Amino acid sequence: MCQTMMTQHDQERDRGINADLTAEMRGRASVSYPDYGPGYYGPPPQSHPSGTTILVLGILSLVVCTFIGPFAWSMGTKALREIDASGYVYENRGHVQAGRICGIISSIMLMVTLGFVALGLSVALIGGAFSSTGSY
Repeated sequence: MCQTMMTQHDQERDRGINADLTAEMRGRASVSYPDYGPGYYGPPPQSHPSGTTILVLGILSLVVCTFIGPFAWSMGTKALREIDASGYVYENRGHVQAGRICGIISSIMLMVTLGFVALGLSVALIGGAFSSTGSY
């Protein structure tokens, strides 16, 4: 009987301690932190209106059609000049730069391809002019 009374007493004491701990933890959970405001000064970053278009044109010029590479290059250069002149922080400046670089690479590939086509045509024309058919 003594054992059961001590056990009941211990259980009641443990319940009291647990209730105190729970109340204390609830008090900690309700602590609120002050609002520090924005992390930096100035206006929030903006998106350049043609940033996504330039990126899509640049990627498509590498993958699908190299003829749109010069358009991505020129549009990207124009957009970067606008971004630099504005003084604002644009969140898609990286997209504009990536589209412009893809356009530059595609334009160089286009020039090399057109150079090989011109070389091939000139070799074919010169070779055709000097070939002997034997029908004199």
